[in-house]
Amino acid sequence: MTQDPLLTGLAALTAEAPGGLLDRIAARWVGVEGPMGALRVAFTDQGVRYVHPAEGFAETFRKRFGRPLLAADRPPAGLLPALRTGRASGVRLDLRGLSDFQREVLEAARTIPRGEVRPYSWIAARIGRPKAVRAVGTALGHNPVPLLVPCHRVTRSDGVAGDYVFGPAAKELLLRAEGADLDRIRELSAARVFYLASDTTGVVCFPTCHNARRITPRHRHGFRSLPQATAAGYRPCRTCQPV
Repeated sequence: MTQDPLLTGLAALTAEAPGGLLDRIAARWVGVEGPMGALRVAFTDQGVRYVHPAEGFAETFRKRFGRPLLAADRPPAGLLPALRTGRASGVRLDLRGLSDFQREVLEAARTIPRGEVRPYSWIAARIGRPKAVRAVGTALGHNPVPLLVPCHRVTRSDGVAGDYVFGPAAKELLLRAEGADLDRIRELSAARVFYLASDTTGVVCFPTCHNARRITPRHRHGFRSLPQATAAGYRPCRTCQPV
């Protein structure tokens, strides 16, 4: 990686730089192995700032954030387990520079459990902007920390994976590796079924919710819309919070 002129100048100072100065003007970076191959991860004293495929990492980081990069001795706490397990709630993120709307979208996406998916409309409703579905898609498309904010778990309601920073094929592979049954979602959507309810619990869920996956066939009922399900006497699942 090419040395940044600002860092070269700081290194040439005869006096030692004040403590923490470099962390205020530069970001650290490490190379790690992710579920889709080699990654580069930039982070600051506030948390992980950027996750990107190894190719083109430095150029796109500087263009987006305008900060120089310094090689780090080790990855930030929790990063490697998060990439390995897909559970990143314990990793600190540095989302400075994003709008309030973008942060809300990413924080909502971060609540989706491994092996489950939600439609873009769920994110929009969760942040109180039910008509902003297209804007939600744009915000997820500019997610600076994919995998740590699992935007790959947000799909179209028909089960089509949609766009992704690593490519649509990679998004589908990630979801299948996590246990999401995309084929089942597509079968249901073809039959205009987007919600599944249990007549034993009286609860209606998204199809990939872990509660929905426990419903036996004889007690399973499909619905096209949530109002249709509630009119039939079912209440929304408190876990997946369908909309």
